[in-house]
Amino acid sequence: MTSKLDKIDFRILEEMQRDSSQSQRSLAEKVGLSQNACWRRIKALEEAGVIRQHTVILDRDRLGAGLVVFVMIRTRHHSAEWLKTFSNHVSGIPEVVDFYRIGGEYDYMLKVVTRDMNSFDTVYRRLIESIELDTVTSVFAMEAIEEQRPVSLGRQAD
Repeated sequence: MTSKLDKIDFRILEEMQRDSSQSQRSLAEKVGLSQNACWRRIKALEEAGVIRQHTVILDRDRLGAGLVVFVMIRTRHHSAEWLKTFSNHVSGIPEVVDFYRIGGEYDYMLKVVTRDMNSFDTVYRRLIESIELDTVTSVFAMEAIEEQRPVSLGRQAD
């Protein structure tokens, strides 16, 4: 659908990334459309899969989930069947908020958000309990300088 998106679609997406809870009226005014036209475009973007979901960004510290750990995993297994098993296993761990297959020295990277080191140890033990992994390395975030930034759409809108 990217070839069919126009400048107004990109403006809608930029505004919704800033605040998806704003009213239809407010969003329509910001992008220069009527409420109905804006709503139709949003529905078309959702149906095309450009907008996958509307979400809320939470303050982890205020919720007692201030520890962020990036877990790098290397494995000797690279079959589709193993990946499916591994993916299902990782997806069953709620503290894993992001999960990537990556290139380079490691094969997978997880972003784990949890309460403290003891809670992370529980996640780690669950991660390794039934899946054979070659190397698991954890990197602990000390401070989030930029996090959950909106996707830049500036070049696409031109």
